Amino acid sequence: MTQIIAPRVRTLVLLVLAVAGALLAGAAPASAHAALTGSDPAQGAVVDTAPTRVSLTFSEPVAVGDDSVRVLDPKGERVDKGDPANPSGTTYSVPLVSGLPDGTYTVAYQVVSADSHPVAGAFTFSIGAPSETTVSVSAQASDDGLVGWLYGFGRYVSYAGFAVLAGGAAFVLACWAPGARVRAVQRLVVSGWLALTAATLGLLMLRGSYTTSGRVGDVFDLELLGDVLQTKTGAALVSRLLLLAAAALFIAVLFGAYARTADAAPDHPGDGDGGEPDKRDLTFGLALGGTVVAAGLAASWAMSEHASQGLQAGVAMPVDVVHLLAVAAWLGGLTALLVALHRAPVETPVGHDAVRRFSRLAFGSVVTLALTGVYQSWRQLGSWSAFTDTRYGQLLLVKIALVAVMVAVAFLSRRWTRRLADARGSAAAEEAERAEEEKQPAGTAPATASETSETSEAGKTEAGHDAVRAAQLARQRAATEAARQKRLRDADPNRFGLRRSVLAEAGVAVVLLAVTTVLTQTEPGRTEQDARAAAATPSSAPATGQGSGAVSLTMPFDTGGPNGEGVVSVDLDPAQAGDNALHVYVEGPDGTPVDVPEVKIALTLAAQDIGPLPVTPDRITTGHWSASGVQIPMAGDWKVEVTVRTSDIDQVTVSKNAQIG
Repeated sequence: MTQIIAPRVRTLVLLVLAVAGALLAGAAPASAHAALTGSDPAQGAVVDTAPTRVSLTFSEPVAVGDDSVRVLDPKGERVDKGDPANPSGTTYSVPLVSGLPDGTYTVAYQVVSADSHPVAGAFTFSIGAPSETTVSVSAQASDDGLVGWLYGFGRYVSYAGFAVLAGGAAFVLACWAPGARVRAVQRLVVSGWLALTAATLGLLMLRGSYTTSGRVGDVFDLELLGDVLQTKTGAALVSRLLLLAAAALFIAVLFGAYARTADAAPDHPGDGDGGEPDKRDLTFGLALGGTVVAAGLAASWAMSEHASQGLQAGVAMPVDVVHLLAVAAWLGGLTALLVALHRAPVETPVGHDAVRRFSRLAFGSVVTLALTGVYQSWRQLGSWSAFTDTRYGQLLLVKIALVAVMVAVAFLSRRWTRRLADARGSAAAEEAERAEEEKQPAGTAPATASETSETSEAGKTEAGHDAVRAAQLARQRAATEAARQKRLRDADPNRFGLRRSVLAEAGVAVVLLAVTTVLTQTEPGRTEQDARAAAATPSSAPATGQGSGAVSLTMPFDTGGPNGEGVVSVDLDPAQAGDNALHVYVEGPDGTPVDVPEVKIALTLAAQDIGPLPVTPDRITTGHWSASGVQIPMAGDWKVEVTVRTSDIDQVTVSKNAQIG
């Protein structure tokens, strides 16, 4: 049995690691869940007199510290004084020193959004007239790098551990009571507890560095750890650790007192002598206590992440708790079923009744996920366009597709379950085969040969070779028992088919859990669209001089390769100093929109030796790219260069001048 099952188990483990690695390595850094929607002075603005303070407005409340907002003069010296204040709502301000000279100033901010994710950025404004500046703000945020990677991995492990812990225990209590006595199931649930506990401790240690400097050395900074304990996220992690202590007591009772009362023959407490008051009371107490502990663990996520912030938080948090419990019951129970089908001893088989009960549990979980998922999607997206225009919406579409695949595979599992129920005589056949093997004459079967060998070796043991021979006998008995159980497991084609379909379902579940974890680290579509709209509003960035209105430039190009000819158009609105919205359109010779692998923009003001300022627009749809918040520091005759790449080696740069401001 070990030779057959081990490759499949290894395959599943490799699948888990591959999916986690691909998502961690291939995904962009976790997007901020609060966005800067305005500032005073505005980004790129040129003001006549020095302001007394700088104010930042975010899309939601944020947590600020002593150095959350820094204002630097053209030489890189700090000119802010005092701690950031929160005069109203989502606006935060920091006072400036008096008598600031003319020039370009840099505002750098690093805060923590209300749903626990770090937000960092920078922009410039000028007093009197723009000037050269020596300030260089690092492009790497605190959630990038090794600390950010470790924190993201810890979140994957914590979600997986919770699903295995809660779902595995639910499978034993609700579907298969004899599983409490199966060593493989016990190890699975305990592994879930250990994974969740270790990940929670790791997240608590990493949290301070993750939201501030991003340095590995700060992970062990006790002062930072003390600051984390004062935050909402720190309180949630500590609460999770306390609940895990209660979960340890629950596991001890489940695999101790409860396992001793569970009959090995029936699949469920109610199938045997379930009328015993003590047994009923113990089962009820475990079910109630386990539900309370699992709900508390789920609430430790709900109170500190997406659900705790935004629309209808009072409704969203309990809905999120129910959603997480349904995920754990489905995916964690599925994992326990897979382990039971592959590793349970023949004397304690997973009967069709247990599989049927889990099928009902999984169906209820799917219905719950659908209802709570619809509400969460409306709350996080806000519009149909966010499904395709935002990363959160695109990941949600992937999650929906994976759920559909899992439901389809689960339907196949239900079919195998019905076949297993129709073939109830297979159990009798297995028992008859076992009895026949025990009656075979010496030398005709491994079991009898082992017994003969055992008798022979016993004599040699008496002669002084007891230690070596005893070890050999133990290995022979283990190999014989493993081979016998393998034959019995593979004898029933219906059970073998059920195991394969459940293994496939578990493989999809691994990917689904990974995508779900990425969703919790991704900026909600509603927030992303609101931030884009705010950044694209012309009034958010006052400019100097008279506006010239939108500028549109059309330039033909020819990269020299196949299908390398076309026309590229650049629209710049409002074509003033400050924030601008930029749109790029690429068309073929016949005027139809076409996609190319890459489009890049560079802006240069040669008269003032400014530039080139690079702009990398995002693809919106076929032949259309866009970038919001494009900073043009001052008015003048700007050169707009467009680089179009039509293949791996074919590209060309075309340019035109435009009067801006």
